[in-house]
Amino acid sequence: MKALARISQFIGNTFALWVLLFAALGFFFPDQFRQLTPWIVTLLGIIMFGMGLTISAKDFGEVLRRPVDVGIGVIAQFAIMPLLAVALTRLIPMSPEVAAGVILVGCCPGGTSSNVMTYLAKGDTALSVACTSVTTLLAPIVTPFLMLMLASEYLPVDAWAMFQSILKVVLLPLALGFLAQRLLPGVVRAAVPVLPLVSVTGIVLIVAAVVGASKGAIVQSGLMILAVVILHNGLGYLIGFLAARAAGLNLARRKAIAIEVGMQNSGLAAALATAYFSPVAAVPAAIFSVWHNISGALAASIMARLRER
Repeated sequence: MKALARISQFIGNTFALWVLLFAALGFFFPDQFRQLTPWIVTLLGIIMFGMGLTISAKDFGEVLRRPVDVGIGVIAQFAIMPLLAVALTRLIPMSPEVAAGVILVGCCPGGTSSNVMTYLAKGDTALSVACTSVTTLLAPIVTPFLMLMLASEYLPVDAWAMFQSILKVVLLPLALGFLAQRLLPGVVRAAVPVLPLVSVTGIVLIVAAVVGASKGAIVQSGLMILAVVILHNGLGYLIGFLAARAAGLNLARRKAIAIEVGMQNSGLAAALATAYFSPVAAVPAAIFSVWHNISGALAASIMARLRER
């Protein structure tokens, strides 16, 4: 078990490399990996169950202890990234499927990778975890609503069906994971060291499946989508940081909110895009999943050097 835990830690620490590797495998061996497309929702459910195993009552206590800080992070998350996505779809010509996919990435909650990057950036990790937890819990309502408001001009949006899907694939696994902590604490403590291996496996298979199913679109528009993703992600970090500073938060909290805003739950975006739009609409999520883990590490390295004046 200790050897497996060490392997899991290594895989978690080299997450970005594995995502990049499996994205390449999905591109060069599309027939093999596109067969995983029907399993994307299941894989995301497993990832969210793992997240549920690690969420504690203390994380929600942080919300009650610092409601203003968490509120600023949540509002920034669900305002900055969706509006940035809409602005980019207006400025850069792209197909309706890609535009809907970009907006969907922006409307999703924060990704769990943001918590690790915040820690590496010497930011307020407790605030990051609280924001991720709250935005994830709000996602069944907020994400379909934002998509209906912002993306329905590109593709039809079934907000009710999307709401039900997020409940099943996000909140239900989260609740089951949280319940397992209560009922089987010993088993969960033993399993936690292996969770990075499970989560990374799920994410890389989702990325490979989306890339394999959308190779044609990536060949045709991949560089444009990559440029949009880089702008979306980078501006998210910058505007998130500036918004937190404008709200009067200290440096550690600014770092947390900047990273929380910039890093999205791209696995959820890929699953929803595949289910309700098309594999092409899932390409921005797949590329975002690769890029934000690379940029997050870079952003964390830069932010770690910042000091409060």
